[in-house]
Parts: sequence; C-alpha cells; structure tokens
Amino acid sequence: MTGEEIFIGRQPILDREHQLFAYELLFRSGNKVNAASIQDNMSATASVINSLLISDILEVLPTDKIVLEVLETVEVTPQIVERCQELKARGFTIALDDFVNYEEKFKPLLDLIEIVKVDLLPLDSAGLAATTSILQKWPSIKLLAEKVDSREQAKYCHDLGYALFQGYYFAKPAIIAGKKLGHSQLSLVRLLGLVLEDAETPLLEGVLKHEPGLAMNLMRLTNSVATGIRTKVTSLRHAITILGRRQLQRWLQLLLYTNPQADSISNPLLPLAATRGRLMELLAGKLHPGRREFEDHAFMTGIMSLMPTLMGAPLEEILRGISIAGNVRDALEKGEGDLGVMLLLAQALETGDGPACHDLTEKLGSVDHMMVNACLTQALTWAANIGKEQA
Repeated sequence: MTGEEIFIGRQPILDREHQLFAYELLFRSGNKVNAASIQDNMSATASVINSLLISDILEVLPTDKIVLEVLETVEVTPQIVERCQELKARGFTIALDDFVNYEEKFKPLLDLIEIVKVDLLPLDSAGLAATTSILQKWPSIKLLAEKVDSREQAKYCHDLGYALFQGYYFAKPAIIAGKKLGHSQLSLVRLLGLVLEDAETPLLEGVLKHEPGLAMNLMRLTNSVATGIRTKVTSLRHAITILGRRQLQRWLQLLLYTNPQADSISNPLLPLAATRGRLMELLAGKLHPGRREFEDHAFMTGIMSLMPTLMGAPLEEILRGISIAGNVRDALEKGEGDLGVMLLLAQALETGDGPACHDLTEKLGSVDHMMVNACLTQALTWAANIGKEQA
C-alpha cells in the first residue's frame, strides 16, 4: 500500500447511568515501528485536527454533534482564547483534553469551555480528588474521567461527581465461576438455537410470549431505523414474519444485549457489539463477495464475542446447546481463520492500536486501511440507528 496509513479508532464516552453519550474519534498511524508509535499516533491525530481547523469545513459541521478539544499541549495565548470564544459563539462545545493539574494559565479557558477531560493515569486517589475539587469551582463545567480502566475507578469518579466516563472498562469480562444464566438469557439462547435450526414460527412465538420484556424489546428493535423496514410492526408474529429468518437471527443476537426489565433497549454493550458485528459483516463482504453465509458468520462472531462480558459466564456455558458453525467457534475461542483475524482487527480499532490494525489488515490481504475505515463508518452509522424509531 502506498501513502500514509491512518486508521480511525474510537473511544466510547458514557454518562452517569452508563449509557452511551458519544464517541471520541481517534486517528491512528499504521506505522509498525513500536518506538515511534505513540508519537506517530499523536502526529496522525494532530495532522487531521490541524487540517480541520484551518479549512472551511468547520462552517458546515453540525455544531450540536461535534465537540472540539483543546489539547493539553496547546500554549494558552490570547489568540487561542479568542478562537475558542469564536467557536463557542458559533455553537460548538469546547473541551479541554488530558487535564491533570491546575495551572493559572488554564483559567481563561476554564472560564469559557464546557467539558474538562481529566486524565486518571498519572493521578492517585488523593491527586484526583484534589484536581476535581479545584475544577468544581467552575460549576458550569462537566467533568469527564478519561482512561478509566476499571469499574472501581468509574465508581470512585462517579462518587466525586463526574458526569462523563471514557474507556472500555464496561467491556471487560468479569467471569464468575459457577454462575448460571438467567431465565431471560436462557430463553434468548434457546430462541437463537431454534432460529438456527429453522424452527416453525409458532414455536418461536411461543417462547417469546413467555418473556414479555424480551418480546417488547424485539418490537422496539424491529421498528427501528436500522432494520430498513418501512412497515410498522404491530405483533410478534408480524415481526417474525416480516423480518425473515436471516434478519430474525441478527436481531435476536442483538436482543441479547437489551434489558427486558427496562423501558428502553439502552445498554453500552449494545452499540459496541452491534458496531463490531456490522463491521465484520461488511469486511466479510469485501473479503469474499457474494458469500452471504460467511457474512452471517462474521456478524455472529462480532456479536457473540462480547457475550461473556454481558452474561458474566464462560463462552462454553453460553454456547452450550447451540449448534454454531465451526469457523465461528474457532474465531471466538482461538482467534483463528479469517473470522478470527477480523475479530482481532475490530478489537484493535476499538483500542486505537494502529500497528496491530496494519498487521491484521495485511493478513486479510484483499482489504486496505481506506476500506476498513469506510466499513467502520458504515457500521457506526448503522449501530447508531438501532432503537431509533422511524419517523
């Protein structure tokens, strides 16, 4: 491949209820020189940001959907402050990135920005509490804890009053030995097995009728923009019939990530799993055009890769009784085959590991970084429409 390889990574940002609030997009170099990878990543992001800020594209960006970050390395000059005031007046939200310790030079920015991203990595508990206390003197500022590595860190920041949390701490599996799946989870796994066996519609409907929360969530998913179905679905049988077996299998997999006791389908693992599955499906179509079964297997691999995290149980326990394809099982359990490589690539994109993205893309052979980024953009858009009602 010629030219500079830039991969798009993204970091989820959650609110105090652990619901997805936004994504931060990262631009990562595919440079394989480990010693330079951090600098390359910084340069890659900086070059994109600089190109953006000096171009006219800011004039057409949706101000209600974009947050502009001031990097911690920026010298706070009157010109920078004036530029931030101008952007804020246009409707942009301004954030200060990688904040650690207060210095007087930051005051002009703190008087006008709306979000401060506090870097947890260099701070111990006492240092974090001290920094937080100073920042809370600006009550209009939302505090965002970044580089949150554990649920314990997230809880500590929550208790300190943080509004937003960034990182994949919520996606780390906490396997509990001997844990059994709940009734609703078992019903969904059974349903998935029935769909894979091409069971009759009345049998599927009968299982769902015993789980009203799951049935309601299936209706919500079926009526969302992401399905592409224009007809309003009004019953379980209607949903099962109009979706067809291939689509039903897909939405039952996503249904695993919804809460049958909640009034909404929201769960931070749902958009992560959906993006991962859809990205793998799109890449599978590029790798082996026309092989729909392989695309289905790719989607299933992406979705099921987060089930141990979701259910707090080993994968073998979750898959017991389901007859899944051998290549899906090999990808999930050993990271083997094309599906295994695509899964590792999806995970590398999530963590912003540019060199790993480069190596894994080369293993796949017939895709490049531009194609990967295009597929990821489509996957993120599709996942964002899940649960969003059609107009």
